[in-house]
Amino acid sequence: GKGDLELRDDDPPTLVIEPVDMGGQFAKYAPAKRLRQELSYGLRVGRRIVGEQPDAVLSGDTPLFAQAVILRSCRRKRIPFVFWLQDLYSIAMQPEAERRLPLVGRPLGRALVGLERRALAESDAVVAVSGDFRATLLRWGLPSEQVHVVENWAPVDELPVRPRANEWACRHGLNGKPVLLYSGTLGLKHDPGLLLELATALPDATTVVASEGLGADWLAERPRENLVLLGFQPYEELPDVLGAGDVLVVILERDAGKFAVPSKVLSYLCAGRPLLAALPSDNLAAKVVESSGAGVLVEPDDAEGLVEGARRLLGDADLRARLGAAGRAYAEKTFDIAAIGDRFEEVISSVVPGSSRS
Repeated sequence: GKGDLELRDDDPPTLVIEPVDMGGQFAKYAPAKRLRQELSYGLRVGRRIVGEQPDAVLSGDTPLFAQAVILRSCRRKRIPFVFWLQDLYSIAMQPEAERRLPLVGRPLGRALVGLERRALAESDAVVAVSGDFRATLLRWGLPSEQVHVVENWAPVDELPVRPRANEWACRHGLNGKPVLLYSGTLGLKHDPGLLLELATALPDATTVVASEGLGADWLAERPRENLVLLGFQPYEELPDVLGAGDVLVVILERDAGKFAVPSKVLSYLCAGRPLLAALPSDNLAAKVVESSGAGVLVEPDDAEGLVEGARRLLGDADLRARLGAAGRAYAEKTFDIAAIGDRFEEVISSVVPGSSRS
């Protein structure tokens, strides 16, 4: 789903949230239309930036072609640009392009890598969400001092621990039965087959998937009586959504461990529920699950271990409570928004001419 895009009473008066119309629903899985939309969005954002003439631009979670266009607008007007790197998108898409487009996939994949590499190199600073990205960025020729690492977080105050039998759970008929819950993106870097395996192997539990896209569509074609498919839920209901799960599930394919960090783990930690995670052991999210002591961790291709972990968690209420409490404690200690804000201020100030920190 989407985050909170509404201004709150305690927000500073200088904060403004403005939409940029993309001209229709984002065609995530239609390459030609998606390219047109990304370019159009990048041009529109670029025009807004040039009109505002900000001291600096921080851009993250922006599709690659749009990001490149926005960066070009900033470079043309000498506006400092900070690339907030959430995923190494081109590395993810390179094998996918080769698989889907046998004749042109390889040169297309190389072109995507070249585009992302140039955009990163031309940025005044890069904020990576994982230190694991640093080696790739340095190999791509970025100087070490240009690369900063600020790990992602979740808004602890917006994600309170909610009772298991809450209004959302009641509305969806989930009270009184064991629930394995997956919430968030289910796309090319996730294997929905693992969720189907959980539903098949554990018929006495309900597996709930609150998602949209290719993975959700794949599951919809393979219905199970105990597999409940829901779309993305409203952000304001997210605490109750996560609270409705006895166990919160996160999955990531092995190859995706090189370029992606599933941020849903961070929201899960806030919920005070145990995690059941099928993640590459070298992925940052797996390290967080392990260091926080908040869940059961298996390798992405270990379906049998995933099912066994689910059985163990569902069968031991004390263990679930212990792991869930550990996750919440980790979130409250680690997701210090004041310290995180200071870190971003340091990075942005370092690229603004005349700043006391530049």
